[in-house]
Amino acid sequence: MVFFRLLSRLPLGLLYGLSDFLYFLLLYVVRYRRTVVVENLTRSFPKKSVSEINSIAKGFYRNLSDLIVETIKMSAMKPDALRQRVRFTNSALVKERLQAGQVVIGMASHSSNWEWVPLASVLHQMPTDSIYKPLNNPFFEKLMREVRSSFGAVPVPMHTLPRRMVAQKDVPRIIALVADQVPDVPEQAYWTNFLHQDTPFYPGTERLARSRKLSVFYTELVRVSRGHYEVTFTLIGEPPYDNLPPGTILERYRDLLEETIRKHPSDWLWSHKRWKHWRGKYPKIEVKLE
Repeated sequence: MVFFRLLSRLPLGLLYGLSDFLYFLLLYVVRYRRTVVVENLTRSFPKKSVSEINSIAKGFYRNLSDLIVETIKMSAMKPDALRQRVRFTNSALVKERLQAGQVVIGMASHSSNWEWVPLASVLHQMPTDSIYKPLNNPFFEKLMREVRSSFGAVPVPMHTLPRRMVAQKDVPRIIALVADQVPDVPEQAYWTNFLHQDTPFYPGTERLARSRKLSVFYTELVRVSRGHYEVTFTLIGEPPYDNLPPGTILERYRDLLEETIRKHPSDWLWSHKRWKHWRGKYPKIEVKLE
């Protein structure tokens, strides 16, 4: 823990030098999940050539290396530095609801540096609960909880979200979910076509929005330059939901996420096994979104 705290105090310029070394190590020496990355890209972009796939893959490893050092930097960043590095293009869209006392849902993804967004949201007067899957390694779980708590952001383990929603039901904030994760129980997932592949999504986000009558925003994160990002909110659902067909919120999220990935393909997390499940493997699929 002490080592990472010391490392976090280094200037970002020096940390990016470390990132360049990590890029070389991950791509050419360790070949970190190289097969998974290439397979995911090839299936997602069937019309792209081998050279185009390899170019996107190299960009992915650069993004991943920057993500690692930028995450290390989180606990030692100055507030003004983070404000300058993460710009919100239309935060008023969310702030007006928070100021009205509402809780809203922000559906983000594993794009660019998603770890900085909850912290930056707090610094821009948007209190945020960052929902996450706890890590199996106790050391790294403790480390990530510490860095994710910077500036008053609140990391909330996914399994504790229902209790927190009850306990904090009247506290206006963003419920930030990285919504492109692989569901733990595929039989209860919402299945749809995503990047040319049959894909399960967590149904809980839409279920939560409907049951609690919460507005939902797609949270797009785009890298402007190294270490500088822009966040744009897009409203994809708001109550009442009586006449909105089940699955609409998830489908809108999927469409916008696909658009982001096609515009910035190297910035998505291609190393995770997003398609390790397939629908035919689960004959009994039951999903209730209402």
